[in-house]
Amino acid sequence: MPKNSKVVKRELDDEVIESVKDLLSNEDSSDDAFKKSELMVDDPEEKDVDVEEGSDAEDERPAWNSKLQYILAQVGFSVGLGNVWRFPYLCQKNGGGAYLVPYLILLLIIGIPLFFLELAVGQRIRRGSIGVWNYISPKLGGIGFASCIVCFFVALYYNVIIGWSLFYFSQSFQHPLPWDQCPLVKNTSHTFVEPECEKSSATTYYWYREALNISSSLSESGGLNWKMTVCLLAAWVMVCLAMIKGIQSSGKIMYFSSLFPYVVLLCFLIRGLLLNGSVDGIRHMFTPKLEIMLDPKVWREAATQVFFALGLGFGGVIAFSSYNKRDNNCHFDAVLVSFINFFTSVLATLVVFAVLGFKANIINEKCVTQNSEKILKLLKMGNLSQDMIPHHINFSSITAEDYNLVYDIIQKVKENQFDSLGLKSCKIEDELDKAVQGTGLAFIAFTEAMTHFPASPFWSVMFFLMLVNLGLGSMFGTIEGIITPIVDTFKVRKEILTVICCLVAFFIGLIFVQRSGNYFVTMFDDYSATLPLLIVVILENIAVIRIYGIEKFMEDLKDMLGFSPSQYYYYMWKYVSPFVLLCLLVASIVQMGLSPPGYNAWIEDMAMEEFHSYPTWGMIVCISLMVLAILPVPIVFIVRRCNLIDDSSGSLASVSYKRGRIIKEPVNLEGDNTSLINGKSPSEVPSPNFGKNIYRKQTGSPTLDTAPNGRYGIGYLMADMPDMPESDL
Repeated sequence: MPKNSKVVKRELDDEVIESVKDLLSNEDSSDDAFKKSELMVDDPEEKDVDVEEGSDAEDERPAWNSKLQYILAQVGFSVGLGNVWRFPYLCQKNGGGAYLVPYLILLLIIGIPLFFLELAVGQRIRRGSIGVWNYISPKLGGIGFASCIVCFFVALYYNVIIGWSLFYFSQSFQHPLPWDQCPLVKNTSHTFVEPECEKSSATTYYWYREALNISSSLSESGGLNWKMTVCLLAAWVMVCLAMIKGIQSSGKIMYFSSLFPYVVLLCFLIRGLLLNGSVDGIRHMFTPKLEIMLDPKVWREAATQVFFALGLGFGGVIAFSSYNKRDNNCHFDAVLVSFINFFTSVLATLVVFAVLGFKANIINEKCVTQNSEKILKLLKMGNLSQDMIPHHINFSSITAEDYNLVYDIIQKVKENQFDSLGLKSCKIEDELDKAVQGTGLAFIAFTEAMTHFPASPFWSVMFFLMLVNLGLGSMFGTIEGIITPIVDTFKVRKEILTVICCLVAFFIGLIFVQRSGNYFVTMFDDYSATLPLLIVVILENIAVIRIYGIEKFMEDLKDMLGFSPSQYYYYMWKYVSPFVLLCLLVASIVQMGLSPPGYNAWIEDMAMEEFHSYPTWGMIVCISLMVLAILPVPIVFIVRRCNLIDDSSGSLASVSYKRGRIIKEPVNLEGDNTSLINGKSPSEVPSPNFGKNIYRKQTGSPTLDTAPNGRYGIGYLMADMPDMPESDL
């Protein structure tokens, strides 16, 4: 084919794939040799059906019922618990509104480009993470297996958090809420408040003692917590039922699980803005501290949040995208989902700090009342003079501003004796500066605030139902990142695999519902995903840009989308994103090395958390989690490099894509293009002479070394067309 003729190239490309019926209708009946050769017909051992683009035939691969269902699935996967309890904490800790600047910059540099890359490869090759990277380079097939292992590790403890939310949800149907007041303990003589609760707070006590019944260390398992065991079982049953039919079942649930959290967040925002002190919380939240932007730690944490917020490296993005049509505009999807994720985080931040502002206002009022009583006692005892109190101050109805005025006067007059007076500064900013994240935000701070809401049980039910839905949306993508690649690679039944996966995960997950289970959740959260996922995404970037080829990939995108993507992505993928990812990997390793490995243990006698270092066996588990997650990458590379496995069985066969066709190809072929069909040159092979649009399947050919960019990826040879460009494969 003339390489310099675009017109001829397009005509041939349009004609090159014919249905089996068309091929047979053009066959020369007298050509027995051709009859014996194999045409592109269904392999009885395979379930993949080759479909002509634009034809009425349906590919057996499931597809989304609508574009909306697909977008909701991607939004549900990317928008998770981290948007509600991690982003607000980072925003407050790292400069308030100023934190949004580095976050947006990094979203544009690594977030959207890498999200677009995963969507594009999934849609182009139409396979899960194992098949995608196996196609690009069989030696890098371990990337997909690593993604599956990380997904499994994350699913183990993520569903435990859903179980915790289900427990609080079930306890919210009572008034007053069970964490509203400290419990009373009765003995033979009198009744008193539970000491552990009195030293902490009602919500803190309920979380650690009633919900988790937590032990004092990681080594002290304490046996199973039966309440949380039942909740974990319920969570896995929900996930299994939703995922058992793949996207055909989970896709319908997405309409509720993805949209309901937004309804709750908007309701909470409206309700929160009507509460006293909510404006103080929002003002404090978005007051920019520009000097903090120069701190490299802020940029590292922003990059980490961008990375995990979009679910990069998990395989769920690729799995969901693989069910799309080939001409879907995945660039639009990448930008849309990324900004929906960002604005969801901002919305959640508004809600969290409106509610925390209300909570801080209540605590501040209590502080003012208690310290005003102390001042009155000091005045009566003569330790303070009445002359230093302004005449307009009325201690029976004193405001926070008046109290702080009196506090400042006493501090100046009694400078040397001030500490002995025992007075505290009651400023709402001090309370808001107490950064809270994770379970501390959801199950302690937020639950405490809701006890002061009118109709608090209703708001509690809504809040924890929202957490359950946020968790389920992310779990669907995580489980899809496990199921889809395995089904595509090993051709097992999805229903059976889903049930087995959920059962195994539940039984392994029992370690998280021991009395020491919360410490294992912390361990898995810190060590099972961070470094392995960074390495996975770096390898993904290298595989597409260096091995497959950035120019070829851009050409494929143009073919899929119908337009050429911006050169911005070319430079981001080739230069900027790999550099930023490597910097983030190094910074994460340094941070992990500088931070002592350990966890915060709850000490019952002191009713407070205390930092404990991991025991030796705990350190071994932490290291094992990271090693196991990334181990498939070198193993598969060595196996492929040394040809240790015969691929004739096809279990690890690579997958190719050609204009709507999914074709299985044998790998590790040896030889050259002059002896491809039964060891003969093209001129020696009988040909029907009816055009240049026939693919011939290799039968009995010696093996060829498959090029890493899929040069022989189609698995079929084109008679008399040696110059077909690689970009069209």
